[in-house]
Amino acid sequence: MIHITIHDKACRGCQLCLDICPTNVFTFDAAAAKATVAHEEDCIGCLSCSYLCPSGAFRHEEHRIVKNFYRDCEFLSRMEKFL
Repeated sequence: MIHITIHDKACRGCQLCLDICPTNVFTFDAAAAKATVAHEEDCIGCLSCSYLCPSGAFRHEEHRIVKNFYRDCEFLSRMEKFL
């Protein structure tokens, strides 16, 4: 199973990971203004959250590198201004 870590000091609270995740792994903690991992077991390992995160706050462990089978290219092109 994939283990996801979000570094608290790096997370800006932009919520882009919540928007891009196809399986809704993340939630937003409004009190801390940070993304949190809520359903790690649902992660499919597409790493879209990691690619999109402007501050590189994600760390994935115990995942296998596979072909990019999911990536919303239209969404990513709109978010380029943040990268």
